[in-house]
Amino acid sequence: MDLNRRITAIPPSVTLSITSKAKALLQAGEDVCSFGAGEPDFDTPEHIKKAAAKALADGCTKYAPTAGLPALREAVAEKLQSDNGLTFDPQQIIVSDGAKHSLFNVIMTICSEGDEVIIPTPYWLSYPEMVRVAGARPVFVASTEANGFKVTPDQLEKAITGKTKAVIINSPSNPTGSVYSEKELSQLAQVLVKHDLYVISDEIYEKILYDGVSHKSIASVSDELFKKTIVVNGFSKAYSMTGWRIGYIGAPFEITKPMTALQSHSTSGATTFAQHGAIVALTGPQDCVADMVAAFSERREYLHKRLTDIKGVDCPKPEGAFYLFPNIGELGLDSLAFSERLLNEHKVAVVPGKPFGHDENIRLSYACSMDNIREGMDRLETFIASL
Repeated sequence: MDLNRRITAIPPSVTLSITSKAKALLQAGEDVCSFGAGEPDFDTPEHIKKAAAKALADGCTKYAPTAGLPALREAVAEKLQSDNGLTFDPQQIIVSDGAKHSLFNVIMTICSEGDEVIIPTPYWLSYPEMVRVAGARPVFVASTEANGFKVTPDQLEKAITGKTKAVIINSPSNPTGSVYSEKELSQLAQVLVKHDLYVISDEIYEKILYDGVSHKSIASVSDELFKKTIVVNGFSKAYSMTGWRIGYIGAPFEITKPMTALQSHSTSGATTFAQHGAIVALTGPQDCVADMVAAFSERREYLHKRLTDIKGVDCPKPEGAFYLFPNIGELGLDSLAFSERLLNEHKVAVVPGKPFGHDENIRLSYACSMDNIREGMDRLETFIASL
């Protein structure tokens, strides 16, 4: 069949595939320990669920405005001002079906055929596929563990060409958990302003931080760069609302108008009663976020120690998000072979690093129970010893 080559060339999401395979094994009665999902294992906080249930009971089941409920756009604008020091008019906020959908819409809106988008590695595996679907070309800039998995201004400068349209910055990062400091962002901003580039700032993990580390939006470090920055965020990670599919952007007016038009011809808009839950997530009590981060912090400490105690495994300690990205390069297997054998032989699911741009690493999510982590690490140690 003569299908769209851009679409048929897209590989399926490895993280979702591995998660699905692990769930299928569990349903078949297998005892699987999964470190695959980028999804908190906590339920959505009760006050958020009650708000959505009330909206349903009150008949909020019709189409919402394409760009989102006015009350939610106002709440997002207030959040960006209070948390991030960013002044957006509510008309500059667009609510979409998850932060992933927001990113897709942004890239489709700003990229044209032949444009280039700079993506630091390791990267969230969906970024380059979105860029390719838009007809643009992803340009990868490799970071290393030695520099904290963060790109430098010199690296960024060398990667920019006359075709460069945008740069994607993800802090805190998936898959590494690295967090750019204000100074580092300011240095990158100088390069970006010099070349008048758009910045797509993916801040979905901004509230999941450890050891006193703070999050800074790159949009806040330069007034000039703010005019060219699209801030992307959502509710999936901080509020454990992955299945609700509510994300948002704050962007210049030049972006929001065509992006709203694009959304009007695709999804029409995000689910109405889920938006009512999102309003309460932003405006209600935030102790649920702190409680979840405290649990993640305990798991991070335990998992990091277990991994770094294994001979042949090197693993930086993440400052944010809920992933570890250990280097398994000394163990004699690439990340795909390592992950496949680990799942088939010991029923432990991890995500290979190759789809993130680093084939010598694997990603482990600690958005899972301590029991899962303990048993999974016992099995992982046994597997590595067998190598």
